[in-house]
Amino acid sequence: MNFFRGVISGQAAGPQPSGAETIQKLCDRVASSTLLEDRRDAVRALKSLSKKYRMEVGTQAMDHLINILQTDRSDSEILGYALDTLYNVICNDEEEEQDENAQKQADDLGLQFTDTFVQDPEHVTLLLTLLEEFDFHVRWPGVKLLTALLKNQGPQIQGIILVSPMGVSRLMDLLADSREVIRNDGLLLLQQLTKSNAAIQKIVAFENAFERLLDIITEEGSSDGGIVVEDCLLLLLNLLKNNSSNQNFFKEGSYIQRMKPWFEVGDDNSGWSAQKVTNLHLMLQLVRVMVSPVNSPGATASCQKSMFQCGLLQQLCTILMATGVPADILTETINTVSEVIRGSQVNQDYFASVNAPSNPPRPAIVVLLMSMVNERQPFVLRCAVLYCFQCFLYKNQKGQGEIVATLLPSTIDANSISAGQLLCGGLFSADSLSNWCAAVALAHALQDNLTQKEQLLRVQLATSLGKPPVSLLQQCTNILSQGSKVQTRVGLLMLLCTWISNCPIAVTHFLHNQENVPFLTAQISENLGEDERLVQGLCALLLGICIYYNDNSLENYTKEKLKQLIEKRIGKENFVEKLCFITKHELYSRAAQKPQPVFPSPEQMLFDHEFTKLVKELEGVITKAVHKSSEEEKKEEEVKKTLEQHDNIVTQYKELIREQDAQLQELKEQVACMTSQNEQLQATITQQQSQILQHKDQYNILKLKLAKENQGQSNSQGDGSQVNGLQTEELTQLREEVEELRKQHSLLQTQLGDKDALISSLKSGAAQTAEGPAGGSDDTELLQELEALRSQVQSQSTEIGQLKMERQDLLRRAEVGCSDTLPSSDSSLDAAKMAELESRLGAQTSEMERLKAEVKNLSESRAELEKRLDSTTSTVAILQTEKEKLQTDVQESKKEQDDLLMLLADQDQKITNLKKRLKELGETVEDEDDLDTRDQTDDDDEEDEDED
Repeated sequence: MNFFRGVISGQAAGPQPSGAETIQKLCDRVASSTLLEDRRDAVRALKSLSKKYRMEVGTQAMDHLINILQTDRSDSEILGYALDTLYNVICNDEEEEQDENAQKQADDLGLQFTDTFVQDPEHVTLLLTLLEEFDFHVRWPGVKLLTALLKNQGPQIQGIILVSPMGVSRLMDLLADSREVIRNDGLLLLQQLTKSNAAIQKIVAFENAFERLLDIITEEGSSDGGIVVEDCLLLLLNLLKNNSSNQNFFKEGSYIQRMKPWFEVGDDNSGWSAQKVTNLHLMLQLVRVMVSPVNSPGATASCQKSMFQCGLLQQLCTILMATGVPADILTETINTVSEVIRGSQVNQDYFASVNAPSNPPRPAIVVLLMSMVNERQPFVLRCAVLYCFQCFLYKNQKGQGEIVATLLPSTIDANSISAGQLLCGGLFSADSLSNWCAAVALAHALQDNLTQKEQLLRVQLATSLGKPPVSLLQQCTNILSQGSKVQTRVGLLMLLCTWISNCPIAVTHFLHNQENVPFLTAQISENLGEDERLVQGLCALLLGICIYYNDNSLENYTKEKLKQLIEKRIGKENFVEKLCFITKHELYSRAAQKPQPVFPSPEQMLFDHEFTKLVKELEGVITKAVHKSSEEEKKEEEVKKTLEQHDNIVTQYKELIREQDAQLQELKEQVACMTSQNEQLQATITQQQSQILQHKDQYNILKLKLAKENQGQSNSQGDGSQVNGLQTEELTQLREEVEELRKQHSLLQTQLGDKDALISSLKSGAAQTAEGPAGGSDDTELLQELEALRSQVQSQSTEIGQLKMERQDLLRRAEVGCSDTLPSSDSSLDAAKMAELESRLGAQTSEMERLKAEVKNLSESRAELEKRLDSTTSTVAILQTEKEKLQTDVQESKKEQDDLLMLLADQDQKITNLKKRLKELGETVEDEDDLDTRDQTDDDDEEDEDED
């Protein structure tokens, strides 16, 4: 123990041992001591020496320290000492007093010890297990050690944690630790863990990381928070950047809505702390990650929609127009708003309606353009405004029209500054950067918009007093010919190329000036320096566009004459070489990477992203057009015209066939519908027939029962003639029989009503069937079934007549019975009883008369039913006639289709012969499948533009 105290306190009794010797003795003590206290003191001594003697401790003690972690799990103090020692050995702490070489050696040493530690993956798994310990002295150094390992060997440690059971989940538990030190260091650990590993990023996201991180940001004060908020934002950026799955999960979880409170700023924005600026900058980057142009269009559009609906875009525009906002935050806000509105019509329309809080209010677009053309503004701010203007016009033909309209004579307002006036002012100012930015911005107002290219030709400029106005196109070429700075000329050439491309009218206006073509040929043919070669390439591109989109309306500058001019003055090979220099320029490839204009210095601001797409599209076709001879062009045009004519004919036939196919399909659907309706009607008739049979059986049973009751009553009447006391009982029974007959009559009336409803449904079904064709056999069966039903109804009527006769017979018998019994009862019945009996008998007689009337009504109903059956039979005949007519029409349509197919075969043969002639002449001919594919692609593009 005295030895350990001497090592720790630095006191020495006798000769002082070297550091290596001391560490060797301590390692031996750790390995050989049986007492936990001795091992703990030895590890504590190694910890105190680990920073000064990093090499010796790492080389000699690492295995012993790992063994301590494995064997002494019950003692948290010795575990903490061991973890701290390993951290001191592995961690590469940057110290200011160290020079560059010393720092590099320290980094190499930490990497070496990290490799030694992770040679056995179980060591990392053991460290993950120790992180489950809640003891502060174990958990905190364990978090720091794992963070250091990830910094030195990130991919290897990530792979081990990824395959470890519940490895990521254990680390996510650190965010829920109530001790802020462990939670904050856990954030740093997760930052290192999620770097460049999409699999771990997804696991962390699905471990509810977004919810926890946003809660921490809110608890810490959002943008006003400290370094913890910054760490949370950095971790969120790691999880979302270039990870479409996590981005979708973030959007679907409604976490975009929780970002809105971050950007609430007050009226007084002065005195922002450096930490608040950093936090807000990271928050803006987080918004940009969700709507970045590199994301899939569908995901970007969905996030843009959510940001507008939750008010996030409105909040960003508030910051944009606020006063006192730091310049770098304002710049990043402009870039963020740019990507939130890029390609979203709703967001672009909202941005166009935003006004700056000035007197009088001015549109935000005008205020931003004023900053862009102001040479005193910071360069990065001017680039951000240009990017915002480009995003506002991206796929926004409505916005393009509004910008161009501010330049037209009929819409110019002398009392206010418009966007068009600012662009013209910047286009012709003395600042070359303003010239370039204004030219590129105006080019975006014409991008893929033929209407606005033609409208811009109407713009007239007043150059000086006493001179007539000149067109904007002519003024651009005048400045170009004056030999201004390279940046200005490059911007003007990009504007002219975008303007006249795919616009023959603009090409004609450009060629109408007699000085333009000689100027371009002179520029291309000269041997100039390296800086001027880019201008020569753009001049060659402009001249090539004049050839490719020339409609030969000017006699002096037809396609053929321009190509002859190139061949005489420049040379075709030299022309193509100058044209190809554009794509070989290093700044061209940099601008082609992403839409945002990011340049290290104003001098390198030469190419625009959209213009690089135009060059890529036109370079090949212009080269091909220059090398073609006039005869080849004539032949190609003739063949194209012939093919177009044939294509038009084929297209017409195809459309006709499609229409007939649609008609046939519609008729088939009608036939199928009528067939199904007929089947339903047949099923209904079958069901009704079964119900009629059931009612008939019930009626027969009732009839037999009534006959038995009548027979019993006649027997009882024979006996009653002898006994006067039975007369009352017979009258009661007679009344019951009459009541039973009334019930049976009501039942029969109900059955007849059901049959009447059945006939009505059959009649309506037949009327529906008349609207389409039906099969002849089905109509015959339906007619037979209707005749059978008619015969059943007649049978029922006969049975009703028999029932009526039986009722009359029963009444007659009742009257005879009463007349027989009256004389014999004179001595036993008094006058009152006789009167009562007579009244009852009168009531029975009236009831029987009423029943007779009802039977008469039933007979009339039967006659009406027969009339309805006759009407149904005539309807079926009409349906059969219409079906035969439709079948005849179908046969005629099939015959017409066969004739059309024969015509198509003849046209295909003619096209094949023409293609063979073209191939014999050496021309490349596209197959019909390629043409169909191209037509389909053009149709899809048109549909996309319509949707936009």
